[in-house]
Amino acid sequence: MKLKNPTGTVLYSIEHTIKEYRKIAQKNISKAVKDITVDQCLILMILNDDSKISQNELASLIFKDNASITRMIELMVKKDYLIRTIHQEDRRKFNIELTEKGKETIQIIQPIVQINRETALDGFSLEELQLLDKMLNKIITNCKK
Repeated sequence: MKLKNPTGTVLYSIEHTIKEYRKIAQKNISKAVKDITVDQCLILMILNDDSKISQNELASLIFKDNASITRMIELMVKKDYLIRTIHQEDRRKFNIELTEKGKETIQIIQPIVQINRETALDGFSLEELQLLDKMLNKIITNCKK
């Protein structure tokens, strides 16, 4: 398949979609919580759901490398969203916990995240969303071959 314009591909459209969604998500989150990013919100939400998750698993879930996730966690500790302590049994690992500020922030951002998702997916039927998910997962599988 030869295209005259590299931006005329479905992969470009996927990338553009992600960037537009992240822009609206960040704008709406920043209205309520000034000093937090979309990725930092993801970290809070993941830790809220699974407080035992490892730093490596966390990095994988938000598509970051280990150095990036370490920097993000350090910044979130400084901003008082997280507490990081050394793991009792394995001193090479850390326990990461939400602070009260982190827990309060979750309560503020969860409804905003829901509204952001509803806005982005407005007009899609359940069947369309399921088909889109299936197709995107097929691209992921193809890229991992």
